[in-house]
Amino acid sequence: MSYVEVPGAKVPIRMWADPATVEGGAMQQLQNVATLPWIKGLAVMPDVHYGKGATVGSVIAMQGAVCPAAVGVDIGCGMSAVKSSLTANDLPGDLSRLRSKIEQAIPVGRGLHRTEVDPGRLYQFPTSGWDDFWSRFDGVADAVKFREERARQQMGTLGGGNHFAELCIDTHGAVWLMLHSGSRNIGKELAEYHIGEAQKLAHNQGLVDRDLAVFVADTPQMAAYRSDLFWAQEYAKYNRAVMMALFQEVIRREFRKAKVAFETVISCHHNYVAEERYEGMDLLVTRKGAIRAGSGEFGIIPGSMGTGSYIVKGLGNAASFNSASHGAGRKMSRSAAKRQFTARDLEEQTRGVECRKDSGVVDEIPGAYKPIEKVIEQQRDLVEVVAKLKQVICVKG
Repeated sequence: MSYVEVPGAKVPIRMWADPATVEGGAMQQLQNVATLPWIKGLAVMPDVHYGKGATVGSVIAMQGAVCPAAVGVDIGCGMSAVKSSLTANDLPGDLSRLRSKIEQAIPVGRGLHRTEVDPGRLYQFPTSGWDDFWSRFDGVADAVKFREERARQQMGTLGGGNHFAELCIDTHGAVWLMLHSGSRNIGKELAEYHIGEAQKLAHNQGLVDRDLAVFVADTPQMAAYRSDLFWAQEYAKYNRAVMMALFQEVIRREFRKAKVAFETVISCHHNYVAEERYEGMDLLVTRKGAIRAGSGEFGIIPGSMGTGSYIVKGLGNAASFNSASHGAGRKMSRSAAKRQFTARDLEEQTRGVECRKDSGVVDEIPGAYKPIEKVIEQQRDLVEVVAKLKQVICVKG
């Protein structure tokens, strides 16, 4: 489908979703964003749903301003995936041992590494820039500097919620490794600190929603936020790279005789800010629950823990600010999912997948998410499908 335009206060809202199916709270959030004085464009992805301040599944283009709550508290959250030389026939019938080995290598939930991971010991890991990255921690907000040791130990950890590591098989039988995570606690604390700082500023006092507080260009507050933001986005990228290297080590060890090789890793943020140019304007483009889908750029659009995911290639649609959805998108809240579904429902909906099937992850049940196939169909003018994957192992926090 192509987009539908909904009138907004300062810019039209371009929607790759049926407006009639968008929950009222999310639609109100979109209308609120469209009132911001700095707004130059707003694109809405088919996985749109209610979020804090700004909706998940929205792309906000502003000139001379950025809204930290529109990035979200998991700065730099995103996906990584890589195709291996293994095929489905190489996998054992019982995948429980392999799942256990992945969980041992990659701490999940609130887990962290006892000592920080040494990237120099990871197979062919690109370590250039690593020391410079950590030296820049000295420049982050004073409010979080005491978190450095924890940040180092959480580097290469999954987290909880909707974060996951999966072993998948594509429609041709090739085995893929895929994972979803972000900047862990350090990103969350930086985000919460700067959201609080933005809400104190005088120019934000008359906004329709205090969570839409922004920093404006050429101010010390904006400079401080941009510095911390881009550092946290880099942390998230490194975090996924370290986890992927640990994941690959598990696969190499477990399938030693197969001498497993891997193609180039695909990686993409879906909660972040980028400096981009459209219609002759230099803009700050915030993608909250959206990936960049420039012409020929690879991206990853996951479904739920029982339905599968897609590797895509961007079509470079400027109307969406070169963006596409970040996943299936929730159709109900976590609390609503826990009320409606049971562990038995989860077991039924994840049949054939080696994963947790207990009440602790019922809020991640496939039934709580929109159908991924429909989400893909609604953005055929934004991306083309390169591969369809189906998970056989799903590690959740």
